[in-house]
Amino acid sequence: MATVCFYFQVHQPFRLRDYSVFEKRSDYFDDKKNREICRKVANKCYLPTNRTILNMIERYKGEFKVSYSITGTLLEQLDRYCPEVISTFHALANTGCVEFIGETYYHSLSFLYSREEFKEQVEKHSDIIESLFGQRPTTFRNTELIYTNELCQKIEEMGCFDSLITEGADRILQGRSPNFLYRAPKCERVKLLLKNYSLSDDIAFRFSNRDWVEFPLMSSKFAQWINNINGNGNVINLFMDYETFGEHQWADTGIFEFLSDLPAKILQNPDNNFLTPSEATKTYEPVDIIDVPDVISWADTERDLSAWLGNEMQSSALQSVYKLEKTIKKEANSHLVNDWRKLQTSDHFYYMCTKFFQDGDVHKYFNPYDSPYDSYINFMNVLSNLKNRCGHTTC
Repeated sequence: MATVCFYFQVHQPFRLRDYSVFEKRSDYFDDKKNREICRKVANKCYLPTNRTILNMIERYKGEFKVSYSITGTLLEQLDRYCPEVISTFHALANTGCVEFIGETYYHSLSFLYSREEFKEQVEKHSDIIESLFGQRPTTFRNTELIYTNELCQKIEEMGCFDSLITEGADRILQGRSPNFLYRAPKCERVKLLLKNYSLSDDIAFRFSNRDWVEFPLMSSKFAQWINNINGNGNVINLFMDYETFGEHQWADTGIFEFLSDLPAKILQNPDNNFLTPSEATKTYEPVDIIDVPDVISWADTERDLSAWLGNEMQSSALQSVYKLEKTIKKEANSHLVNDWRKLQTSDHFYYMCTKFFQDGDVHKYFNPYDSPYDSYINFMNVLSNLKNRCGHTTC
């Protein structure tokens, strides 16, 4: 049997407005830009894709299932700018064929800098998911699939999750297949689901590439690739940004038709099915231990932390943010804490990335800055003001 597990990352950050070192105001975020991008992506991706998937679930009478990891930062923006999108997610939740996955509320790198802050953000995210959609997440994915043995051990210690999603990077698999469940060292309960990055990227990045040897990618061809794995794995984890549909791959590429037709082609083989991550976790047992002492992610060709910690600007900005934790929390000011946490969102540090080789176009997508240096200066100007607010009753 080949089980297909679809998971989509749904995220937008609170982008900063242009902020001078001489400014004194504490309204850091560009409401106009955030509204504009949120509405644009909602109309091109979130609304049409949610409608497509809802129709697919109804058409295949519950045999088609998907899962979502929606960040708290996006949920806040959807509530403010596009509440109709949340309504469509409610409709999906009500089908019983959709699972919502836990992560850090602010899509942050907090696990690398503060385990206390990490735990608080994970709990905050689980709270809003349960409040909105009636599900308490039992599967976890860290920001950008950042993972190490210690993360799994922390998740198991928290006791909230049964499974954890990360990247099926070649260097951790060492010749093994990503299409099985695994376990981390020193973890007895939490199971690992590994992304099949090759098949995922065929949809997310190569679908409309006319220079790709497999172009055009038809649903029948992709289903055959799934069938070819049958017997050499249990779960084929297809994980990608939700913006793949309609935003990264525009509607005129045929991406929606491909998605809509895919379940029929996959289910033609009676040995195939679709499961959510929690269902796959209950169905299959780990086949081996995956040892990941060094941090991995799903970003870029290196699948490491260089997208966020590849230069001194990024390192300086991140360290400066987390150095404020005790001071910020001591203030017991919810507005101050909320602003500080929004500054933790990984996108701010991604904009500072100076890698402009084959990954360059990816780093510029939705990037509001002309250069990574502009991003760093603007971010540090905001952070300086935030630091100055501490200890003032008006903050």
